[in-house]
Amino acid sequence: MSMNRPYTDITALPSILPIFPLAGVILFPRTQLPLNIFEPRYVQMIDDAMKSERLIGVCQPADSARQTPTKLQSIGTVGRITHLSETGDGRYSIVLTGVARMRLLSEEPLHRLYREFQVDYQDYEQDLFEQEEPLLNRKELLEALQSFATANKMKLDWSGIGNAPDENLVNAISMLSPLEPTSKQALLEAKSLSERSAMLIALTEFELSKSHHASSALQ
Repeated sequence: MSMNRPYTDITALPSILPIFPLAGVILFPRTQLPLNIFEPRYVQMIDDAMKSERLIGVCQPADSARQTPTKLQSIGTVGRITHLSETGDGRYSIVLTGVARMRLLSEEPLHRLYREFQVDYQDYEQDLFEQEEPLLNRKELLEALQSFATANKMKLDWSGIGNAPDENLVNAISMLSPLEPTSKQALLEAKSLSERSAMLIALTEFELSKSHHASSALQ
């Protein structure tokens, strides 16, 4: 079942959202995130979302959080369920398509199995529209990615990567790169595509440097 609907007005988004905490996972506007839903609380979340606007928020747990309930990062992304299929054993396979980033404000009293938060989008109205700023460091980003892929024996579709629009390229790499959750959070919170691309290059080069030093230490 596919369900697509573009948003062009930030005020059309709800002020209260169910939140799905996912460590090491970020979502950007217009990117897609496939998920398998099996925990009863999140099955209930999906059931409820499908009865309304099909919107849920994705946030990482805060890195140092050990308390219950888990403290969450303040910035996440609202996504819309654009595909759903049932597995036949009470689980769902869904695809979330990112709509806009949002800021968590305060948690609502718990009256469902899952958590809900008051959220605010005012800093992220631009997320509703494709980013058209020219990416001046695209070549440098691709070179860093190629070096990282070679060092980690990763097989990538370079023809598809090379032809991807700037926004798709930067955001997809940010989502898929095997970086630490805190690094991914920093990429999510970057104010512009150029800032995110520069940060991604720096993080990739840092990871390459760590791998090189580790290899040298073993010799």
